[in-house]
Amino acid sequence: MTGSDPTYLGRVSAVSGASITVKLAESLASGLAIIGGHTYRVAQVGSFVRIPLGYQDLFGVVAEVGATAAPANTPIEEIEGGRWMRVELAGEAIGEQFERGLSQHPNIDDTVHIVTERDLRRIYGKGEQDHIKVGTLSSAENITIRLSLDGLVTRHSAILGSTGSGKSTTVASLLRSIIEPSESGGSSGARILLLDVHGEYGAALGDVAKIFSATPQPGEEPLFVPFWALEAGELLDFIAGQLNDNQTIAFTDKIQELKEERVSSVALPGLDPSSLTVDSPVPFSLNRLWYELIDFETTTFTGQQRDQPALENPGDPTSLTPPKYKPHAMGAAGPFLNQSARGIRRQLNLLRSRMLDRRFDFILHPGPWDPDLKGVTAQDLDTLIQGWLGHEKPLTVLDLSGVPSAVLVRLIGSILRIIYEALYWSREKTEGGVLRPLLVVMEEAHRYVSPESGNVAAEMVKRIAKEGRKYGVGAMLVSQRPAEIDETVLSQCGTLIALRLSNPTDRARVKGALPDNLSGLMDLLPVLRTGEAIIAGEAARLPVRCRVFLPRREYRPNSHDPAVSDAWRSRRVAEGYDRVVASWRAQRTTAVVRDLKINREKVDDDEE
Repeated sequence: MTGSDPTYLGRVSAVSGASITVKLAESLASGLAIIGGHTYRVAQVGSFVRIPLGYQDLFGVVAEVGATAAPANTPIEEIEGGRWMRVELAGEAIGEQFERGLSQHPNIDDTVHIVTERDLRRIYGKGEQDHIKVGTLSSAENITIRLSLDGLVTRHSAILGSTGSGKSTTVASLLRSIIEPSESGGSSGARILLLDVHGEYGAALGDVAKIFSATPQPGEEPLFVPFWALEAGELLDFIAGQLNDNQTIAFTDKIQELKEERVSSVALPGLDPSSLTVDSPVPFSLNRLWYELIDFETTTFTGQQRDQPALENPGDPTSLTPPKYKPHAMGAAGPFLNQSARGIRRQLNLLRSRMLDRRFDFILHPGPWDPDLKGVTAQDLDTLIQGWLGHEKPLTVLDLSGVPSAVLVRLIGSILRIIYEALYWSREKTEGGVLRPLLVVMEEAHRYVSPESGNVAAEMVKRIAKEGRKYGVGAMLVSQRPAEIDETVLSQCGTLIALRLSNPTDRARVKGALPDNLSGLMDLLPVLRTGEAIIAGEAARLPVRCRVFLPRREYRPNSHDPAVSDAWRSRRVAEGYDRVVASWRAQRTTAVVRDLKINREKVDDDEE
């Protein structure tokens, strides 16, 4: 039977756990086989093999080929032939039903066969409702690779690859595969939130996404993150810098007082005034916070009892004009300093500077969510969250490319906190994450989830990675430096999509996140082609080397390399560096030096 069977590769010679050693047949003369009109690569690392066991078939992945794959006690003359192969078993099939894991192991001398197109369709050909198409098998491009959407979202995932490996295109392709209709119906009701650090995805996903930006272009919505929705600690760290315990108490006491005043004037739904804390998301005026604290710090007194404020000009909290008091003087006549001052004048000056800096308007002056002096806002948090998650499109892109680097990580942490807390506390409602899950895609994750970062963004990502599955919040990390991602977070990613990785430290981190028996497959990472990935984990039926679908040119991210040779070969045109400076100053790529006023009139083409 084996002599005439074109799929025959060899026989099992050793079994150790899920790893088996195969002695290849002497008849294998080349690395190619033609079976049923299709060409297959034979005995190559990353390809699949089949071991028939009665009514069952075991399937495995080739991890090593050559003399080093031979068993330890093999005679030297047999080892030198190099006709050995190590296979890592991964699943089994009974009839047409494939299942990961093993119920039995092969025996010595069991035959090993090439996995043909029919076998591959048993593994990948099922079009279950929860599976999405992501690409084609590298060794058989007529076979479509599908991933379990449930496993991809609930068990978290990571897309890892060096710069230029096709990482951004893979993200765009994967998100379109989730959203767009297919034979299984597609996921038009999906909820996906993409944190776009470099502004790459607006053009690629604009037709299926609602885009929010700190520097909005036509067709985009302005991005606002209300400062009063942040925890007091992270807010003070941004607006006031380093504070000792007494200084922190001075700020938090005043914030608590302003929030209590707001709640007592107009009740907020669901909030019991007795349970109000300084971290409760209640609007308060940052202008009043500054004004009342600076007034207390700078007050001078006159009179025998030193209790008469020596006020000259009351100032104005709306315009951030400080009150003016008579300067203190030595001696018994005064004026006298306020002996109860907390020594926070420097921090209050920083707060005023932050509020006057227009770059931070999206967080300190958040449009309709900006409180007046009484803490009243035009809109509440429900409209903010509905704008991000409750619109008619399945994808939301938060373009953070215009956010100053000084506040970027803190802003990401604040966004994640608002989203997670909202879905956590609404988990029993139809808008919550349990009944309508959310996938959060985090680009450039290594910038804020490194082991030593210790920032609010890292803490929120860890919380989502550890607890998000129970509350319907899934995470997809995207990074070019896996070695800089916190090991705890990476270990919680059940599915790894690894593109080309050249750095040995990064490859070691990816290997460490996968079972030991897949290390041979991960050795292929440096030689993967652009747009080619090794996919392993919860969402994949088997660890697989896959060519990810390439989106149409108009749907690709703005992350392509500049065409250096073409640009340098062409002749220079007239250049205006005043436009460069205008964009720099405006912090907007479309800024111009002067607006051209053009009067457009309709032209009548009818001949007289």
